[in-house]
Amino acid sequence: MTGHLLSGVEPDPVGDAGHPGAPPRTGFFTDTSVCIGCKACEVACKEWNALPEDGLTLSGMSYDNTQGLGASTWRHVAFIEQSVPPGRDPAADQAPPAPEGRTELPLADTPGTGGAPPGGDPAGPGGELRWLMASDVCKHCTHAACLDVCPTGSLFRTEFGTVVVQEDICNGCGYCVPACPYGVIEQRPADGRAFKCTMCYDRLGAGQEPACAKACPTESIQYGPLDELRERAALRVGQLHAAGVTDARLYGHEPTDGVGGDGAFFLLLDEPEVYGLPPDPVVTTRDLPAMWKHAGTAALSLAGGIALAFAGPALKHLGITTVRKGRR
Repeated sequence: MTGHLLSGVEPDPVGDAGHPGAPPRTGFFTDTSVCIGCKACEVACKEWNALPEDGLTLSGMSYDNTQGLGASTWRHVAFIEQSVPPGRDPAADQAPPAPEGRTELPLADTPGTGGAPPGGDPAGPGGELRWLMASDVCKHCTHAACLDVCPTGSLFRTEFGTVVVQEDICNGCGYCVPACPYGVIEQRPADGRAFKCTMCYDRLGAGQEPACAKACPTESIQYGPLDELRERAALRVGQLHAAGVTDARLYGHEPTDGVGGDGAFFLLLDEPEVYGLPPDPVVTTRDLPAMWKHAGTAALSLAGGIALAFAGPALKHLGITTVRKGRR
């Protein structure tokens, strides 16, 4: 793992996991510029995976009633309300003509479109308001720290390159929770076992796409071979930039980043922190090989010191005995 990160070579997680002849690695590309916040992905995920209800209380800050990913929320649609800076051209927040077969939708609300929050004023400090909506999910990292720390093998890499938790093997140790650089995995209070998105592994095995991507009405969530999704995402960013949406950027697509690239990456319209994402995630077990190496060196040094401590008196005693024999 560390060798790939240091060398800059794109890793092969599927091959490294022991899946010879596996199909091309697949994943998610989430284009937040066409997300309408309908939450169809959340509903489809819960229905297909039989996930329990985990709260329907509004935060009071937005229409978001799930507020984050968790053991029973494997898809989370974030609602982020922003004041548009003064002087910004409202037309810059409109989606350019979409490719054939794609839905044309605005990137944000403009005056007169009814984009105000409940009881709020559509005119913020900048005079206008826009909503950024994004469906978050487990990133299915190339270098997944949760895999590294799992003591039971409950977490494993599939032939599609995704990371799955086997709930019947999880012992509830919780090591994977702090290991995840994105804070995705969570334990259920009832029994302590960890849960997260499986990218509908059972559906993939049957040749179907994940439930969330199937249910998305605007194709904000796209599923397919990861290389194809990266090419499609790069074209989409170029299209947005040409239309004046210069803040559009990709997140998690780079195979040589701190986690070796994500199996679920995003097109964002603002900084990652705005969406609750770490700006520069790094696999938390990156330094483990070096740490074990240093620990081994220290252990050998300590063992050598102890051996010398015991060997010194013994050698001295042998020397005295030899001299005494000579005198005799």
